[in-house]
Amino acid sequence: MIKLSELRPGDIVRAEYEGQMIEGTVTELNREDKEVGVETDVQEFWFTPDHLYPVPLDENQLFKLGFTRHNLDDGAVKYMKNSFRVMIPKEGNFNTMEIWWREDRRSLREPINVHELQNHYHQMTKVDLTPA
Repeated sequence: MIKLSELRPGDIVRAEYEGQMIEGTVTELNREDKEVGVETDVQEFWFTPDHLYPVPLDENQLFKLGFTRHNLDDGAVKYMKNSFRVMIPKEGNFNTMEIWWREDRRSLREPINVHELQNHYHQMTKVDLTPA
């Protein structure tokens, strides 16, 4: 489950519909009725937060968002999208990471989900992070 307060239009989430999980993009938030509009491959549906789940951040998700990969000599991996950076300590280890854009640098000490990276990116750059 994802808290309604964590979501913004454009965030990527997984929605549960009749026992099936489908990935989609948040299109609208109805805070009064506590519902979230999510556009999927099929169409847009309204979901309550208890039917929405995060998409774990991994390399495939970063590639979908338009990041490129650069291997560092010490075994760390840096992912880049324009001047925004995500660095993990070793390949496949997304448990901790550094993210930065210009002088704003953040150390994250636990795994995050795609919508959380999208929200960090927006806070730091004032631009939405959407699939490439």
